[in-house]
Amino acid sequence: MSSSSSASLIDSRRDQIFPTFDAAQIEIIKRFAGAPQHYPPGQILFKVGQHAVVSYLIVAGTLEVNRRDAFGASGIITTHGAGQISGEIGALSGRPALAEAKVGAEGCTVVPLNAAALRALVVGSAEIGELIMRAFILRRVSLIQSGAGGPILLGAAGLRDLVRLQGFLSRNGIPNTVLDPTRDRDAAALLERFDVSIEELPLAVCPNGEVLRNPTEAELAHCLGMLPELKLNRTYDIAIVGAGPAGLATAVYAASEGLSVIVLDSRAFGGQAGASARIENYLGFPTGISGQALAGRAYTQAQKFGAEFAIPAEVARLQCGEHPNDMTPADCRFPSFILSLKGGARIAARAVVVASGARYRRLAIFNCCDFEGRGVYYWATPIEVKLCAKQDVALVGGGNSAGQGAVFLAGHAEKVHLLVRGSGLETSMSRYLIDRIGALPNVELHTETEIVDLAGNSEGLQRVRWMNRATGVEEENALRHVFLFVGAVPNACWLDNCGVTLDGKGFVKTGADLSNTDLAALFWKPLDRLPLPLETSRPGVFAIGDVRAGSVKRVAAAVGEGAAVVAQLHAFLTT
Repeated sequence: MSSSSSASLIDSRRDQIFPTFDAAQIEIIKRFAGAPQHYPPGQILFKVGQHAVVSYLIVAGTLEVNRRDAFGASGIITTHGAGQISGEIGALSGRPALAEAKVGAEGCTVVPLNAAALRALVVGSAEIGELIMRAFILRRVSLIQSGAGGPILLGAAGLRDLVRLQGFLSRNGIPNTVLDPTRDRDAAALLERFDVSIEELPLAVCPNGEVLRNPTEAELAHCLGMLPELKLNRTYDIAIVGAGPAGLATAVYAASEGLSVIVLDSRAFGGQAGASARIENYLGFPTGISGQALAGRAYTQAQKFGAEFAIPAEVARLQCGEHPNDMTPADCRFPSFILSLKGGARIAARAVVVASGARYRRLAIFNCCDFEGRGVYYWATPIEVKLCAKQDVALVGGGNSAGQGAVFLAGHAEKVHLLVRGSGLETSMSRYLIDRIGALPNVELHTETEIVDLAGNSEGLQRVRWMNRATGVEEENALRHVFLFVGAVPNACWLDNCGVTLDGKGFVKTGADLSNTDLAALFWKPLDRLPLPLETSRPGVFAIGDVRAGSVKRVAAAVGEGAAVVAQLHAFLTT
């Protein structure tokens, strides 16, 4: 969005975004802060992209906060005065700064609050904590709307890898700006300057000026300083693999109870739920809430209590029952788990929570992969919707996620063809979504229907053919966009060879679902107990959410399991 959108948010909610604390509140804040420091006029306290930036309570004078992009363009966001605090939500975890702070013309006296002190303040004082958290969240929203502080992406609209990087940044709440070199002279000049070929697009220009040619998500994250420093010589109480609703709930409850927590996810916080346009059957939100907003609140809440996040960080393998230092076998009664990440890093933890969820299946069509990101999508977010506005689209799937996607797309597409293999939606979709879809004039339901062919060219998908399974009649349509919500495949392959039992479909078995055969391994013999309800066949490894066999595939159920597993983790860690 444009900077004018950001300005309108700031103008309408300025008192909430930039609160001024009174004398009594300032004295409370000072108890958590460092010693007062004075800076002369014009001094830069931190720059865009600088790591471990502290927040400052301004005691006297002023502090200017400026946006500055990778091309050097700048503009003032606000000027903090006495009684105000600098920073945004990234300050809770010491993430790189998204803005620049410069001392005003009269100088400035401040007291600093590093990440640990800031977290202690927002937890220790409920009243002040609420004001700071609201302000920091709204500041991040305004930065996202204006694109300030984030990378600049250069590429033609609809380019597969541009969509991929946009989705990655947006899902992780990172501001970004997209420039199309076919329409923007500066972008075209930059591509010419770097002699960039078509195969090397999109180009990503980081705030520090570094230029990446069609980077992976991991390469872009490294350039932006998104990943924390991971050290094997530290052992966390809990390592949570997966930052969907289940993993986020575990992080919030475990961290709030004093356990040291690290959460790892290969792409973004929120999981599949984070891509939902609107969730209307989640307790406490009668008007609904977007999956991104719900996940973003949980992500921020977990950081408030001290949980650490490593995103994107893909776990390649779980090694069980080993010491982190010498990697020799340990007593099964007191195991230490090692998570080996793609890229070589390793993390040690006393317990592991498997919350890696599931992914949507691909169509059983040989060239489906060829069109991923070029007409075939596995979620419907504003990025994809912009590409298919005022066009006919097809959506495949009969579950709630498919229903939410159809409703969202119907507000932007000319027509939505909803394809389901069954005879209707009643057995797989919530009633409120069925009624909503039935009331939409531009959604056509095709029952007992499946896609049998995709065709296109170098520009992407061009035609889709589907068949009615009952009659055998085929129909071809000139569609360029297909959205797939066609069942779940568990993300559990990284558990191979570590003693965690899976069912026939690859989901993780826990508690009462484990048979005597599952528990016959040697590491259970020293233990005078049976697995806890959410514990796997490997002591100290727990499974929750969509990846767990027999789980209810709903956001509320995943959150409930995330909360319930914390009590079982305490029981395991204290035995």
